[in-house]
Amino acid sequence: MQLEMRGVNFELDDALKGHLERRLRFALGRFMRRIDRVIVRLSDINGPRGGVDKRCLILVTLVPRGEVVVEGSDHDPFALVARAADRIGRAVR
Repeated sequence: MQLEMRGVNFELDDALKGHLERRLRFALGRFMRRIDRVIVRLSDINGPRGGVDKRCLILVTLVPRGEVVVEGSDHDPFALVARAADRIGRAVR
């Protein structure tokens, strides 16, 4: 499984990257043979104004074909990542 993480108008620090990777491996671990790639995009849609402004998009490419996408938003990036990882784990089933 290839994992690609990117922040758009948002810096991914090591703590958040580690949290994201752990949550995805836990949620998707049993499906590893069916997964080719996981792409994660975290973005700050409101900039410095605050509010519910972090968005997470997770796209899973399945073998032999197919894609599953989950998207969510929250003000706390750690909670957002946890919730999105749980949702993608349920969606891949």
